Amino acid sequence: MTKADIVNEISKNTGIEKVTVQKTVEAFMETVKESLVSNNNVYLRGFGSFIVKKRAQKTARNISKNTTIIIPEHYIPSFKPSKAFVNKVKTNVK
Repeated sequence: MTKADIVNEISKNTGIEKVTVQKTVEAFMETVKESLVSNNNVYLRGFGSFIVKKRAQKTARNISKNTTIIIPEHYIPSFKPSKAFVNKVKTNVK
C-alpha cells in the first residue's frame, strides 16, 4: 500500500477531501521524523512505537577489496508494533 492508497482510503472512509487528508498524513510523517531526529520516541497506543535504536560500533569487511573497516556506533529509526497489532496480523494473514 502506498501513501496515495492510504490517502484515498482515509478520504473514502471519512468523507474528507483528499487534499486535506494528504496534508494531514504528510504532517504526521514529518512530525514523527522530527521527533525521532530530536531523539524523542513516538508512542501510539494500540498501533506501535516509532523509536530510535542505538547500533554499537562494529567491524565489517569489504570482500571485494579484502579490507576491514570499522563502522562507528550510530542511531537508526525503528518501528515496534503493539502486541494487539501483532496478534491481529498473526491471526488474519494467510
